[in-house]
Amino acid sequence: MIMQHRMKGENMRKKKKSTKIVLSLFIIGVLIFGGAFAYTFYTLSKMNTVKISKTDESLGIKTDATPKAEKDAEIKNIAFFGLDRRSAKEPSRSDSIMVLSVDTKNKKIKMSSIMRDTYVPVKGHDETKITHAYAYGGAPLAIRTLNENFNLNIRDYVAVDFFNLEKIIDSINGVNIDVAQNEVNLMNDYMNETARIEGKSISRITSSGPQTLNGLQAVAYSRIRYTAGGDFKRTERQRTVLTAMLTKIQSLGATEFPSVVSKLLPLTETSMSSMDVMSLGTKVIASKTTALEQERFPVDGYCKGEIIGGVWYLKADLKAATDQIHKFIYEDAKPVSKTPLF
Repeated sequence: MIMQHRMKGENMRKKKKSTKIVLSLFIIGVLIFGGAFAYTFYTLSKMNTVKISKTDESLGIKTDATPKAEKDAEIKNIAFFGLDRRSAKEPSRSDSIMVLSVDTKNKKIKMSSIMRDTYVPVKGHDETKITHAYAYGGAPLAIRTLNENFNLNIRDYVAVDFFNLEKIIDSINGVNIDVAQNEVNLMNDYMNETARIEGKSISRITSSGPQTLNGLQAVAYSRIRYTAGGDFKRTERQRTVLTAMLTKIQSLGATEFPSVVSKLLPLTETSMSSMDVMSLGTKVIASKTTALEQERFPVDGYCKGEIIGGVWYLKADLKAATDQIHKFIYEDAKPVSKTPLF
């Protein structure tokens, strides 16, 4: 009898942890999918929902872009954009670009980071960096650019800008990051720039090593690109911050969690409705989808830097990148890098 009681208690704790994991992902701009079990429509109504056309034609979805797993509702792809903007109405590039895949078949949530400087065709704007698509046409054009270049069928997105990301991190009392010595001065420089815009003072980073970063510090860390590894290293930092946020949110007590979620929902922008979130949340939690995996595309060996018209671009083998992304998302196969560069 005592053993059964313990097992029941353990199962309840696992269920609550599973719900937290899923909710946490959406909150940080990576996904908030567990609301169906934890919150009411009142809470979900605080989401900043933006309506966009979701037809195949408007989003550049090809007829062969829907594998069987997705048709069977086993996999749902959503675009995530981290925006480099100073105000809500300012045209913005997507500093972070990810495809978030909810794979209920393999019980995983996958993050596919797309390098922002990847040289691709953008409808109406010839070939340019993929980051520019959001500035040219907002989320619809950015989604279309992902679909057309990687043969995907994304219809929804989540977006968050630097200032709201800063607020999200401050709301959870910071994140734990191991800062390298060569990152300290660069972080302070980025913070000075943001502080001037916001008219606020900063807490400078004085040393390297593991430490708790506030919102402004963590955002500055995620923006660093002028170290060894350049933008490749920056996308790694961005994933490090998102993972640290997830870990911190998961650690919140039962009394803190609802209040924090209620505050954070308005800080993200999404094309998903409350019903979309509720429906997907039900599927995710019912399937016990909790594992998190991440990859970066294009993969090493399938891309190279090239100066075109005086501008640096990342030229990629888009056919290979498409094949690798599809295998990661739909076949649960990790990509393998190669040398030398193609």
